[in-house]
Amino acid sequence: MIFYISESRENMPRTSSPVAIIIPARYGSSRFLGKPLAMITGRTMINRVWSLACAVADVDVVCVATDDERIAEHVRSFSGHVAITPNDCTNGTERVLTAAEMLATTPAVVVNLQGDAVLTPPWVIAALIDEMRRDPTVEIATAAVRMDKRTYDALCTAKGHGEVGGTTVTFDRRGNALYFSKSIIPFVRKDAQGNNADPFPVFRHIGLYAYRYETLCRYISLESGPLERSEKLEQLRALEHGIPVRVVEVDYGGRTHWAVDSPDDLKRVEAIIGEEGDLVPE
Repeated sequence: MIFYISESRENMPRTSSPVAIIIPARYGSSRFLGKPLAMITGRTMINRVWSLACAVADVDVVCVATDDERIAEHVRSFSGHVAITPNDCTNGTERVLTAAEMLATTPAVVVNLQGDAVLTPPWVIAALIDEMRRDPTVEIATAAVRMDKRTYDALCTAKGHGEVGGTTVTFDRRGNALYFSKSIIPFVRKDAQGNNADPFPVFRHIGLYAYRYETLCRYISLESGPLERSEKLEQLRALEHGIPVRVVEVDYGGRTHWAVDSPDDLKRVEAIIGEEGDLVPE
């Protein structure tokens, strides 16, 4: 795998590069200070995510985008590549675009892989890239997993207890998103027609995105709308402005999906890795 990174864009020729995976990693999270450097079974979170990205085939650039020198120094220690982005980036997506602009080559496709996505299988990332290559009309692609009765009931219970986590998505026959919500959509009516049986028409959204470079530039320039502000979901900005979002159904292959939002999640992630093994060996 070849990596390209530049500290300066001045007088540099701009060429087209197929795919860049960029990992936004911010130290100053209000809910979990220093999260990218948290240890998970002997390795830091950012090291684990970087390894997952590097395991995806046919990717030209893997880069960590951070505003903190402590993270940058650590990434360099395991020969990772870093883009130092400004402190005033408003969110991870803006940080990803800023890092993409710093690369020595302009990527055709930019994958935003969250810096806490330690349990994302490489084949899930590859599925989005494959979809972008298969259909050149796709501007944004994201992933979703079909829920079964057990996982659906568990999410309903969690929502009933007031938990905010867990986004669902509906999409049309072409796979283009109709809506994303923190509520469980669609509503599943339990009736005699068997609508409460598998396969469920409910898909849990995975916060992983692939963008055409030009679409990412356009997206960042757009204003947020009432749906995005209400749900606190950035991807709704694309839908509100008429940018289609292709939803790719993925299979975790029996692996467990879990997000790291707080220090308490570290123990759960370590338990999952202990039970299921590492996705990518050290």
